[in-house]
Amino acid sequence: MTQCINSLAQIAQKYDAIVFDQWGVLHDGSCAYAGAIDCLVGLAKAGHSLSVLSNSGKRAAPNAKRIADMGFSNGLFNQIMTSGEALWHDIDQGKIAQSNFFAIEREQGDALAWAEGLPIELTELHNAQAVLLMGLPDAAKLADWQPVLDQAFAADLPIYCSNPDQHSPRADGLVISAGALARAYSQRSGRVIYYGKPHRPVFQALSTSLQAQRFLMVGDSLEHDIAGAQAVGWDSVLIQKGLYASAFSNADHDVVLKTLLKDLACQPPTYSIKQLQ
Repeated sequence: MTQCINSLAQIAQKYDAIVFDQWGVLHDGSCAYAGAIDCLVGLAKAGHSLSVLSNSGKRAAPNAKRIADMGFSNGLFNQIMTSGEALWHDIDQGKIAQSNFFAIEREQGDALAWAEGLPIELTELHNAQAVLLMGLPDAAKLADWQPVLDQAFAADLPIYCSNPDQHSPRADGLVISAGALARAYSQRSGRVIYYGKPHRPVFQALSTSLQAQRFLMVGDSLEHDIAGAQAVGWDSVLIQKGLYASAFSNADHDVVLKTLLKDLACQPPTYSIKQLQ
């Protein structure tokens, strides 16, 4: 049974490492959520190990800068791990055969910056051996990308998706994310290789790096943050005012959570909290 808590400080002493999602937990893509910085500063001052595990197609460094620009000191975190960082290292270590990629990115230049230092070429779709799916523009609609999926499917191209999220919170609501496009490709029997939550490797990589035993994952997605944590034996905290903010708003918590768990076929989180505090 999920326990509702009023602050992370209530339970922090039970864990060796506390791991935070980014969007919907720390910030909305534009600014930090009220109370989030103070919460993390308090936890760090109390001696708790804090890290970030994000489904971002970008590498760790630009994510660290984005978080710092919003007021979160880099000194707060032991490590910042992203799905884009994990994919970069697999290519760098020769674990991926393809070297010519057609990039789908949130903003022009994202893929070029990400690929720096790798022996790969970013090319047009007709010359590609695979698709690099890092993100989608905020105004994107799945129908806009149907021609790309059609051409990729006809050429039997695999998609490397480094952001499995279906939707992402923004200041003015939710936007479609790269994972929704990857799912559409998979549903037509296209081959998709996912990097990031809820898939085990990114959790295991962070666990190995931090050398901790008792982990707590703090996230706003039952399908990605919570399910991924459960798969590797971590406890979890669901943030209510993130991805499911509209569902939890002015409604009974237990009823909403029960409905979400049923609809998404997920298991309940260990804890639930309105927002970081």
